[in-house]
Amino acid sequence: MAARPRVVVVGAGLLGCALADELTERGWTDVTVVGADAAADHPGLVFRTHADRTLTAFAQYTVEKCSGLDGQWCFNPVGSLEVATSPERLEDLKQHHGWATSWGVRGYLRTPRECADLHPLLDETRVLGGFHVPGDGLLHAPRAAEAQARRAKARGARFAAEEVTAIERSGGRVTGVVTAAGRIRADVVVSCAGELAGLDLPQVPLTHEYLLTSPLPDLAGHNDEHVQAGKPVLRHLDTGMYVREHVDRLGAGVAVAADLLPALRDAGAGTTTTVVLPGTPDGRPLLGEHPDVDGFWVAGAVRPEHSAGVARELARWLVDGQPSLALHGCDLARFARFSRFSSGSVRTGPFHERQIALGAQFGSADGWARPERYSAEVAAEAAATRERVAMFDLTPEPRLAVTGPGALPFLQAMTTGDLAKTPGTVTATLLLGEDGGVRGRLTVARLGDERFHVGAGGRLDFAWLRRHLPRDGTVQIHETTPGTCCLGLWGPLAHEVLPGLSTTDFSAEETYVGDVPVVALRLSTVGEPGWELHTTADFGRRLWDTLRGHGVAVAGHQALAGLRLEAGVTTPGVDFTTEHDPYEAGLGSAVRMDKGYFVGRDALAGRSAATVSRRLTRLTTGAVVGSGDPVYVDGHPAGYVTSAGYGHTAGKAIAHGWLPVEYSRPGTPVQVGHFGTRVPGRVA
Repeated sequence: MAARPRVVVVGAGLLGCALADELTERGWTDVTVVGADAAADHPGLVFRTHADRTLTAFAQYTVEKCSGLDGQWCFNPVGSLEVATSPERLEDLKQHHGWATSWGVRGYLRTPRECADLHPLLDETRVLGGFHVPGDGLLHAPRAAEAQARRAKARGARFAAEEVTAIERSGGRVTGVVTAAGRIRADVVVSCAGELAGLDLPQVPLTHEYLLTSPLPDLAGHNDEHVQAGKPVLRHLDTGMYVREHVDRLGAGVAVAADLLPALRDAGAGTTTTVVLPGTPDGRPLLGEHPDVDGFWVAGAVRPEHSAGVARELARWLVDGQPSLALHGCDLARFARFSRFSSGSVRTGPFHERQIALGAQFGSADGWARPERYSAEVAAEAAATRERVAMFDLTPEPRLAVTGPGALPFLQAMTTGDLAKTPGTVTATLLLGEDGGVRGRLTVARLGDERFHVGAGGRLDFAWLRRHLPRDGTVQIHETTPGTCCLGLWGPLAHEVLPGLSTTDFSAEETYVGDVPVVALRLSTVGEPGWELHTTADFGRRLWDTLRGHGVAVAGHQALAGLRLEAGVTTPGVDFTTEHDPYEAGLGSAVRMDKGYFVGRDALAGRSAATVSRRLTRLTTGAVVGSGDPVYVDGHPAGYVTSAGYGHTAGKAIAHGWLPVEYSRPGTPVQVGHFGTRVPGRVA
C-alpha cells in the first residue's frame, strides 16, 4: 500500500467529518467523504465522566477540540448537574465523583442549596445532593461537523453527497465503493454510517422522545439565540430525565419531572421529536478493521460526545498502525457473532446440569453460563481450595489450537516468550503492540513439534493472531473453546486425587483421568498446586463425575477471583492494557529479549523495571473498594484502582492499582476514595 493511501469515509456526519479532519492533519490527504450531510441537531449533551477511562478520554478530547474550532461556537461549557432524590442515587453520585477524580475531570459534590443556586429552576426540597462538572456542556453537532469538514477540505479532502450503494472487494481486500455517480477507488474504506456491505454488527439503536416546551416565563431574557443556554445540563438518572435550555424553552428527554422543575407545570404544549442514539449491548462503540475484509474499517455506535476522540484514535490506528488509548473495550472483535441477538448467557458447558443440581448461581462470561458460587459462603469454597482441593469450571476461558509447520516461528514472532522448547512444556508469554504495550497474556503449551495449545484472555487475542497469520498457509488457527471444556483442579491435596500426573510446573501432558482423555497443564492462578484439565465436550460430564467421585469440592468464580487477588494474579484488559508496557505491569519475567525478533521488541529496547515511572501496585485496604476508585497519597490524587475484592483466606481486602513509581514501595500508606469516603490502605 502507498504511504498515503486513498481513503473513503462513508458518512458525512459529525464522526465522518471529524475523521477526515484527523486523517488529513496527519498527512493522509487523499480522503473522500461520501454521503449526505447527516450531522443531526440532536440534544448535544456532553457528559465526560464515565466508569470507563477510555470513554472519558474520548469525551475530554471532543470538548477540547470543539472548544477551539473556528466560526460560531461549537461547544458551550455550561456544565452538567446530576441530581439525586434518593439515598441510593446519592451514593452513586459519590462514585461518579471518584471516577472523575481518577480520570482527571474536575467535578464537585454539591448540597441541595448549591444545586438550586446552580440551576434556579430546581425545587431544592426534592433534591438530596448533586454532582456538578463545570466543564461539561452542549455540543452543536452541525457546526462542529461543518468546521471540521472545512479544515479537512483545506488540506485536500473531497466531499461528495452521493450515497454508497456497494463496497467493492477483491481477494479479501476492499478496493473501492460504488455510488450513483460512479466508482471511487480506495485502499481503505471507513464506515461511519451504520451497517454497510452486509456487516452483522451488534448495534442496538436507542430511541426516546425529546420534548421542547413552549416559552417559559422563568427563562425570559436569560439567553439569546446565539448562546442559547447558560444553566448546567440537568440529569436525573432515576427517571432517565435530562434537561437543557433552548433560549427561553427547555428541552427534556425521556421523562419530564415536574416535581423537580416546577416551572414545567405551567409550560404549554410543545413539540416532541424522536431522538435516536447509537448503541451496543455493552454501551460502547464498535471500532476496528473487519476480520474478513482487509482495509474495511468500522466506526459504529459512536455517540456525538465521543466523536472527535474516536476519530483521533481511529486516525492514529490507521496512520501509525495502532491507537494510543486502550481500545479493547471498543474493538469490533470483542463480540461473538451471537452477541447481536443476546447479551446474556446463551452457551452452556457439559457440566451445566451437574452444577444446577448443586445449587449453582450463574453469571455470564462471553455468553457462557458461568457458576459464580454454589453456596452462600464463598469463603468456604475458597477455604476448600486452600486447605484441601477444589475444582473450578474454566470452560468459558478462550482456547486455541495453533498448528502447522510454521506454527513455532509464527508464535515466536507474535509473543514475548521463548517457545522453542521440547513438547510437553508450557510458557507464560505476552502479546505486544509495536509500541511495546501489552495486548494480552497467553499460556502456550507445546504438545508436538507442530501443535500448540493456546490459552488466551479473550477473543481480541484470537483476532490479533489471525490478523497476522502468514499468507502461505503454513499456520492454521482454530478456536477450540466451543467443542472442549476445562476444569481447574487446585489445592494442596490435588496430587492425591491424580497421583499419576506430572507435578512439574509448566508441564503439559496428554494423558487420562480415569478413562477420560485429557490435556493436563500444570498451571495455577490461585497460588495452590494443580492442573488445568482440558478434554472434548463429549467427555466433560465423565471428567466431572470422575473428580467428584474422588471427593473434590466445587467452587465458583467469586471464590476464584478472591484467590487470584491473594496470589497477586492480574488480568489483561482490566489491570493492564495496551497503554502499559510489561515492566510497568510487573510482567517483565515473560519477556525474552535474547530470543530474537518479536512484535514490540524494538520498542522495549532500553526499558526495564528500573526505568518505569509508574507501576501496577498491589494494595491492602481497610474495606473492599472498587475499580476506578481514586488512590490518594498524602491527601492528593495519585492513581486509580483497576480491580479489587476480598481475599477470604487472607482475611483482608485487596486491590490492584496504578501509582507513580515513587509511591509504589511496600508499606507506603495510601487512601482510596470509595463512595465519598477515604478508605485507608497500604502498598503490599
